[in-house]
Amino acid sequence: MTESLADPHLRPSAGPPDVPEGPRDIVILGSTGSIGTQAVDVVLSNPGRFRVTGLSAAGGRVELLAGQAHRLQVRTVAVAREDKVGQLRQALRAEYGPGEPIPEVLAGPDAATELAGSECHTVLNGITGSIGLAPTLAALEAGRMLALANKESLIVGGPLVRALAAPGQIVPVDSEHSALFQALMSGTHSEVRKLLITASGGPFRGRSKAALADVTPKEALAHPTWDMGPVITVNSATLVNKGLEVIEAHLLYGVPFDRIEVVVHPQSAVHSMVEFSDGSTLAQCGPPDMRLPIALGIGWPERVPDAGPVFDWSRAMSWDFFPLDADAFPSVPLAFQVGSAGGTAPAVYNAANEECVEAFLSGRLPFPGIVDTVAAVVEEHGTPRAAALTLDDVLDAENWARERARELATAAAEARA
Repeated sequence: MTESLADPHLRPSAGPPDVPEGPRDIVILGSTGSIGTQAVDVVLSNPGRFRVTGLSAAGGRVELLAGQAHRLQVRTVAVAREDKVGQLRQALRAEYGPGEPIPEVLAGPDAATELAGSECHTVLNGITGSIGLAPTLAALEAGRMLALANKESLIVGGPLVRALAAPGQIVPVDSEHSALFQALMSGTHSEVRKLLITASGGPFRGRSKAALADVTPKEALAHPTWDMGPVITVNSATLVNKGLEVIEAHLLYGVPFDRIEVVVHPQSAVHSMVEFSDGSTLAQCGPPDMRLPIALGIGWPERVPDAGPVFDWSRAMSWDFFPLDADAFPSVPLAFQVGSAGGTAPAVYNAANEECVEAFLSGRLPFPGIVDTVAAVVEEHGTPRAAALTLDDVLDAENWARERARELATAAAEARA
């Protein structure tokens, strides 16, 4: 078993910055998204524990970003869309009032990356998509603790992240990987027999492959237990999200793919489990609320009191577990395939999927066509294994995969017309 990047047995002082006295300075990337807004809630609910020094967002919700900046009194605000700078400054001035200085504003596609390397203790990367890779690398290179919700960073740039990350420098924020992180505290890596990653099954659990042919975007966006952004919600409906989590678990914990399993659990109460060599299985459970893994990510190695809701154990409840239907949801076995292939194959899988999700949401691709098209792009790409993967390798593979996925989606749309 290879060395773990997210090792719960290593305190941050073993690698990245020591635990500070007083408020911990943190940067929140993707602050107006689902992870970011909940992270802001955690910070505001814990005055004196955290101090946010910087926020970044794409630029689609500048009023919300300005309001966050004012409430948190941040030093710097970053926005990816340069055309939104004027609107953002105007919103900031409206929030701060006359005579009150507004934060420094960074703008452009590299703004979040610059902010990720700024002076702080912990960077929470809540950006969605592979654009989060560069900020992840910048935070690691600067020696920051990284609370990682951007799974694509590891998926597309696993070897690059591994080369930079010190042991224990990454604390996962995905609910599943936070659950594994916590369960792994009960044993050594040599005692781990299997990682069991739970999946709600999404809105189409129990449907056959044929029954998924006419699924609409509205249906796919109606997740039964989690409230997430559109891309992640569709990924949960196709179970691509679970496939990405399998690859991420392998990279985070150094567990071989043949010892990682996906289990369908509709209630989303058990977030994942670890089976140990003696036969015991430890599960981490809690209501489906991201504030707990977010709080653990930015507060590690300390737990934040009352970070999330708890179960009412005085009320009857039951939890179900089912095997994965790989025929109806082929995205998971495909993820095992590309994860095992390594090199640029995971980047191709992820990039093609992002394009196919967009094509589905715009009506150009049927629901089953998302994974079918991704599989076609992956097969065409092959499985080249780069001896020393570079960022350019990843970007070139992504660009090719996106273009090829768009071509195939367009051809499919024309054939259906």
